[in-house]
Parts: sequence; structure tokens; C-alpha cells
Amino acid sequence: MDRVECVVVGAGVIGLAVARALATAGREVLVLERSRAIGTGTSSRNSEVVHGGLYYTPGSLKARLCVSGRRLLHAYCAERGIAQRKLGKFVVGTRPEHEAKLAQILATAQANGVENIDWIEPRAAIAAEPALRCLAALHSRETGIVDSHGLMLALQGDLERAGGTIAFDAPLERATRAGGHWRLATGGAAPFALACDWLVNCAGLQAQDVAATIEPLPASKVPRLVLARGCYFALPGRAPFSRLIYPVPVDGGLGVHLTLDLAGQARFGPDVEWIDRLDYTVDGARAAPFYGEIREYWPALPDGVLQPAYAGIRPKLSGPGEPARDFVIDGPQAHGVPGLVNLFGIESPGLTACLAIGAEVARLAA
Repeated sequence: MDRVECVVVGAGVIGLAVARALATAGREVLVLERSRAIGTGTSSRNSEVVHGGLYYTPGSLKARLCVSGRRLLHAYCAERGIAQRKLGKFVVGTRPEHEAKLAQILATAQANGVENIDWIEPRAAIAAEPALRCLAALHSRETGIVDSHGLMLALQGDLERAGGTIAFDAPLERATRAGGHWRLATGGAAPFALACDWLVNCAGLQAQDVAATIEPLPASKVPRLVLARGCYFALPGRAPFSRLIYPVPVDGGLGVHLTLDLAGQARFGPDVEWIDRLDYTVDGARAAPFYGEIREYWPALPDGVLQPAYAGIRPKLSGPGEPARDFVIDGPQAHGVPGLVNLFGIESPGLTACLAIGAEVARLAA
């Protein structure tokens, strides 16, 4: 039976960042990917925003890894020539009661060590973005956008230069612990078996399913998966803003915000729809409530212009009305199983935090 030192399950942006961190630390790494290409799941269905770290509970993994990961990501993209733009964003309040919420966001951001964020006078915000309507606003200058596919290709390149490999069409079907190492069996068109010392579950939306194949991992150490679909709608023609525009957050997400891609195209979303199965359908009728929410900060939005773009699904660990859960990155000290690291609930800001998450896992698997 072939044997490698580390096996990473999943070749999305998190799995690639983890595999890169392990390989560049001198570890022998194989990535198992159930699809036939990298980043076909959550990694290819997001807004490509590089988040500042404004919203997350101080001291949480999301807060710590977002802020450190953002700094690492900006530097990495600059070094590798990956397309990125530090556009900045306005977080806007359109009603008097929103000012207190914005003050809370600013306090949280400051507690998280976020730099270059402060109040901006409404008149100054509107002068910078004439299409905007607001009564209060925060300006986060570190927020930006990135070419997520270019990022994943760079991570894959680093992994392979360090001697790591990816096996495509190779879903993990079974993992058992025996003799101080893991015995793995894969499915797909050409199933194979192998052994490894460390197994890292970075399977995203399938992380709970993968965990269910791992023996002797206790079921109590696998958190419930809650699926939240978010639809995006594109705006044809010239974008009305040069920065990202975010309203105050809502239950389950950050509200219907305006983001820009690297070509300058504007899109709105995502909304939040709690679902019970993977389904990326974008129902055009879901655009109807978008108009009212967007017109809170962009009153001039014309009727009938929003076009269905795509949908993403967040792998959440909490449902409607429940407090948002933190990332779960569990090593042997957390679940009691040697040679295993599980990652659950890696939703936003996972893309921003990917390099910091990779370093965290490499530390756990040292």
C-alpha cells in the first residue's frame, strides 16, 4: 500500500492553502479532490471580496484569521502578480437607528485590530459616491477584491513546486486508524488505497460527510451542517459606484450589498435562503425584494434591471435565529483522534483567511 505523510481532502481555496502550507514546510502532501478540477464548490461561488475583519467576535478564529489572513493575502497576491484591487468599502446606515449598529461594528473592528477604518461624514461619502444615500457611514480602506481562481492556481503551483500532488476524481470513501497511521480508500473512476500519517478534512460543504467516513471519530465531534443559499444579481452597464457598498448586517449574512468584480461589473447579493439540499438554482423572482433593500442606499436603481447571476451556498454551523458560530478547526487535542484535523463551517471570511488557516493547520499537524 502506498503511503504519504499528509493527505488533505478537498481542493478548494482552503484545501489548497492548507496543502501548500504543509508542503512548503517540507511535508509530503497528497490532495484528494472529488471533482475533476480545483475550486468547483464554494470557492467558485462567492463575491471574491477580501474582507477587513469588521464583524467577527473579538478573539474568535474568524476575527483572528481574517485580519492576519488579509494581510498575508494582500502581500501574497502582490508577490505572485495575482489580480487584486484594494477598493475600500462604505458600510452605510440609512435610518437613524443604524448609527448605533455602525458604532458597534467600528468598536468590534478596532477590537480585532483592523486598521484604516473610521467614520466618514455622510456629505463626504456622498461626495465620493454621488449615487449614494446615507445618514451615517464607516469607511474600511483595507477591503478589496481578488481573482479567486488566479489565487487558487497560484496555491496549486506552490503546492506542486514543493512536491505535492492532487488526485482528481478521488472522493474519500473510508478512513480507519490502525497501527499508528491512517488507511484510506477512495472512490471515483479509478479507486485506490493508501496510508498516511496525517489526514486533514477540508471538504467544505462535504466536510460533515467526509467526517462520517472517519473511524474512530466520535459523532459528537461533528457539528451540524446548515445550508444557506445566497443569490447574486448582476447589474448591466456601467457600475454606479467605485467602492463596495454594504448596508448594516442582517440575520445570517451581511445584507444585500454591492460588490464589483475586477472588470468593474457591479453585482448585488447575496440574500439568505435556508435550504435542506445543495441546489444552486437562481430564481429570478428572488430579485423582487432586492430592489427595496438596494434603494435604501441607491435610490436611483431602475425597475427591472437586475439579472440573475449565480448562487453560492454557505456551510454554516448555525441556523435561522441562532447566534453565528465560529470556524471549527479541530486537531487531536479537540477530538482525541491522533493524526486528524477537521475543518467545519469555513464560510466567509474563508477566502480572505485562507493563508492564515493554512498556517493554523500546519501548526496543529506539526
